[in-house]
Amino acid sequence: MARKNADIERWDVEDSGFWENEGKHIANRNLWISIPSLLVGFAVWMMWGMIATQMQNLGFPFTTDQLFTLTATAGLAGATLRIPAAFMLSLAGGRNTVFLTTALLIIPAAGTGFALMNPNTPFWIFQALALLSGIGGGNFACSMSNISSFYPKKQQGYALGMNAGLGNFGVTTMQILVPLVMTVGLFGVLAGGPMELQNTSGTLIGRIEAGTLTWIQNAAFIWVLFLIPLAFAGWFGMNNLRPISPDPGTPLQAFGKILGLYGVGIIATFLGLVALSWLNMWLALPCTVIVTLIMLRLIPGEQIKPNIQKQFTIFRDKHTWAMTLLYIVTFGSFIGFSAALPLSITIIFGNMAEIAADGSINRIANPDAPSALTWSWIGPFIGALVRPIGGWVADKFGGSLVTQIITVVMVFASVGAGYVMMLAYNATDPNQYFWLFMLLFMVLFTASGIGNGSTFRSIGFIFDAQKKGPVLGWTAAIAGYGSFIAPVVLGDQIRAGSPEVAMYGFAVFYLVCLLINWWFYLRKNAYVRNP
Repeated sequence: MARKNADIERWDVEDSGFWENEGKHIANRNLWISIPSLLVGFAVWMMWGMIATQMQNLGFPFTTDQLFTLTATAGLAGATLRIPAAFMLSLAGGRNTVFLTTALLIIPAAGTGFALMNPNTPFWIFQALALLSGIGGGNFACSMSNISSFYPKKQQGYALGMNAGLGNFGVTTMQILVPLVMTVGLFGVLAGGPMELQNTSGTLIGRIEAGTLTWIQNAAFIWVLFLIPLAFAGWFGMNNLRPISPDPGTPLQAFGKILGLYGVGIIATFLGLVALSWLNMWLALPCTVIVTLIMLRLIPGEQIKPNIQKQFTIFRDKHTWAMTLLYIVTFGSFIGFSAALPLSITIIFGNMAEIAADGSINRIANPDAPSALTWSWIGPFIGALVRPIGGWVADKFGGSLVTQIITVVMVFASVGAGYVMMLAYNATDPNQYFWLFMLLFMVLFTASGIGNGSTFRSIGFIFDAQKKGPVLGWTAAIAGYGSFIAPVVLGDQIRAGSPEVAMYGFAVFYLVCLLINWWFYLRKNAYVRNP
């Protein structure tokens, strides 16, 4: 049974008296329920990289390309589902949205656990579950829109930085927790028996030798333990703000709207996967976004259709497009490098150059190569850790100024990382460059993490209460495609023997966005001075 005051009729957080006497307590309660819900959502979304690697080590009857397709499917779904999720708040209410989107994650978490218990589970089932796991990525858009509505402009950086920053810890939490829970029969007979590892596996907790018993199903089942109480906490502890969501309807009506919107995203993701099989990525992804938007405009309903049309006005605002590019710089880089770093370590440092007698250069295995899973978690950890700091600093000095500074840092760090990657790829001893490589990527993660907080603070400052929610969701959606694009671009260039080209390309993009940020928000006659 829902609480009587679940729906709040008056909400004026720019009134300091209302904020201090009533608003702050309600806002903080909603924030601290939202954070762990978002964290687990990120974990379910990003778990497929580790699951696919372990499936390969356990001898599941799938090719390497098929297994990495699972990771790509989850990445594409998580980004695409953010587009409809951006419009959920005003249609269905924050409490209804967070509750249902959190509860929905139980399906891919439990379903993946059961599927992993049987190596003969058909591949299409894993694909479907990876697609549904994208709900965890999609939830970021509605979660950020919701929390933004609870806080005054002067605290947008803090609130969004805390929600997103601690929520992003889901990536690191997953990378640490999954290897641990796979080593024990945590759920007894309820989760089935273990499988025998066929290959030695390097993980955060060290090397696990072939022949070790592994409960891979626990990598998915573990999240069900958190999702059930978090769903209850969302239902009984959060609120719908009627000034932001004027007519969510009954809970069942609100749930119908949420399911309809996510249904659009799931269909669009499926069509995007089909398009990727015969179109270039740079064509397939824009087509996926356009198809999603068209389907959203065609959703029937006397309330839904005009509401979505009203929110579509954000696309006529030049600041929507400026902030979309700036958020690609920050969150797109964070999530993209999170996905691409393991691949970069594995390929660049897992092999080394050997000069043959005739002077030709061959690539051979590096016997002392660093383990990708041992090191790759550090970057996402740092990026998530500093995101609240970025929001806090932006509240004090201005979001666009902070974004400008970190973008300059990212330009130089990208060039430096590309140069070091080139040296390591062509070296007979690539390990000598590993620490410098890691240092430069830690700089990139730190800068992008701080920028995540500053750009969202800017959105909360630039747009009014009705626009900022959809804009937050839209920018998060487009930047989310970084989880798909960065590994593909880096992987292609690394395999071509020119990893520096990808990093130099990123640096050029950062430089362009540096000029856009200055033109829109920092020059003397800027459209919106911020500061």
